[in-house]
Amino acid sequence: MTQGVTDFTHAITRRPSASVISGLRANDTGNPDVAVFLDDHARYIGALKASGASVTELSAMEDYPDSVFVEDAALCLPQGAVAMRPGAPSRLGEAAEMEPVLRGFYDDVRIIGHGHIEGGDILVTEREILVGLSVRTDQAGVDALCEAVADWGWSVRVLQTPPDVLHFKTDCGLLDAQTILATNRLARSGCFDGYRVIEVVAGEEPCANCVCFNDVVLFPRGYPETSARLKNEG
Repeated sequence: MTQGVTDFTHAITRRPSASVISGLRANDTGNPDVAVFLDDHARYIGALKASGASVTELSAMEDYPDSVFVEDAALCLPQGAVAMRPGAPSRLGEAAEMEPVLRGFYDDVRIIGHGHIEGGDILVTEREILVGLSVRTDQAGVDALCEAVADWGWSVRVLQTPPDVLHFKTDCGLLDAQTILATNRLARSGCFDGYRVIEVVAGEEPCANCVCFNDVVLFPRGYPETSARLKNEG
């Protein structure tokens, strides 16, 4: 649960299912190794706990191969939570499974009832909610989100996810309240004007998908040049 854009008291995770090998993918590089997936997921949970947060670990859902990616089904804000409406038909039922979990933490949970929108297309900063239109998030879904969060005082700004990019946050991640890590193709679009932007090193674009969690940046292994750039930038 969030107190600020990078300050959290709690995290919700879901154990990867054996069916994860049937999950959706933007680029087919072969089926994931379930044992490795489980090990990586355990390391992720360990990193969340090490940041000081409590972690709720939900059971695997074999009927939903992509349900390990819990962020796509829910948007958590200080004022309340919004159950999303995923754009892939195979994921539509995930939000209904997430709703009762959210009600265990929030008094106010709102439901996206029309259009399609996924959390992977949403970047929340201190000043606004940025939403990238994509193959999974459409304008009707964005309109529904605007209605859901209007009385919480949030403004929503609609952007365009680069072509051939699955989710908006595939190409960017929040590092602190005013700093965003982004690929060159997204940074040059001008969508982050007014923010401090650090670009990933060419050839290391996948590492833009990072997470700042309680002053710890969770960053993927294997991208040494961008990692060094972030450390140099403080």
